[in-house]
Amino acid sequence: MLTAAPAPSVWEVGALCRAVAGVLERQFNPVAVRGEVSGFSRAASGHCYFQLKDAQGQLRCAMFRRAAALLDFSPRDGDQVEVRGRLAVYEPRGDLQLVVESLQRAGQGALFEQFLRLKARLEAESLFDPARKRPLPLLPRGIGLVTSPGAAALHDVATALRRRLPHVPVLLAPALVQGAEAPVDLVRALERLYAVARAGDAAMPLDLILLVRGGGAIEDLWAFNDEALARCIARSPVPLVSGVGHETDFTIADFVADLRAPTPTAAAELAAQPREVWLGALERMADRLRDAAGRQLDARAQRLDQAAARLGRPSQAAGRQRLALERLAQQLQHGLRTQLAQQHHALALRQPRLAQALQLRVQRAHEQLAHAQRVLELLDPRVALQRGYAWLSDARGQAISSVAQLQPDDAVRAVLADGEADLRVLQRRRV
Repeated sequence: MLTAAPAPSVWEVGALCRAVAGVLERQFNPVAVRGEVSGFSRAASGHCYFQLKDAQGQLRCAMFRRAAALLDFSPRDGDQVEVRGRLAVYEPRGDLQLVVESLQRAGQGALFEQFLRLKARLEAESLFDPARKRPLPLLPRGIGLVTSPGAAALHDVATALRRRLPHVPVLLAPALVQGAEAPVDLVRALERLYAVARAGDAAMPLDLILLVRGGGAIEDLWAFNDEALARCIARSPVPLVSGVGHETDFTIADFVADLRAPTPTAAAELAAQPREVWLGALERMADRLRDAAGRQLDARAQRLDQAAARLGRPSQAAGRQRLALERLAQQLQHGLRTQLAQQHHALALRQPRLAQALQLRVQRAHEQLAHAQRVLELLDPRVALQRGYAWLSDARGQAISSVAQLQPDDAVRAVLADGEADLRVLQRRRV
């Protein structure tokens, strides 16, 4: 005799979801899962949502703001990660989801431990000591660059350097920046640049080295956590800037370098001030030089006016004043030439275009001096004497400027352009 199967219990939807969630909680939690990030997003609330997948399946994940705030990197689609959390059922939709409490790149734990051990050992040897860090040159004559020829970092650095320092030569030492062979290749590239820097060749001087690579996972950047590379960086004969990864990435190379840049582009921007800053400084120095030359000319012109006011007999006093003025002019020219030469030497080291600007300033200064000399020559009393005029004085040497000072039969001395003559007054007439 057949009997009917017992009817199943009828659940409320919410009650069934809670029951399943309870089974999951008891059976699996806590749980650790490894997979690939897909569809990662961060809401305005700070919560993060994504899927964790592999070839066989995928799992919806939620990481709430408290746990997301502890992340030391920004997960991206395609990243291989390891997460820890608890399985739950999102009751409003009946979806299975993993509430993530911690997240790290796959394999990061072991690598990070190696990183910390090497960092502690090198720090104990004072390789990270701020006292051994050197300041960067204000205006490098040449820059060495170590990176991969095919990397985006090379384009970013070259673009920034062309914008800021188009006249400074850059010597590229290509090297692998990822993989097992990268540390040895990076050391070889640095040693080639060190040899150039030590040679001190005027044709290719190196005052600064940039070691750069774009961002990536900890495995991608692992070559820059190599001990041999760290010790090679510490031997650099010139300041070295490390620009490896993104702003949140840190490597052993960053700690050993003289300066750590957050990105490759930032490393290039730290290499020197923009060209506009130096051109502005040169223009201000040229203005100060022009003002100084103008003040010197004004002071000499004032002394000339004072000397002209004290002139006695034109034939003697004017000659003495002319000689004195010629000496002053020679001293002024010598002082200006000396000062300009010193300024030219100092500024030429910083900007090749300064020479042309200084030449123009010096030429203008000479033109102003020549103009002042022509004005002085026009004030010379001998010029008037050469046009047929005479300077008259009485027997006491007092200048005669009016017929009222003369009486018939008075003795008068006349100074002409080429000599003197003694005269006697026959009669006087007023004009």
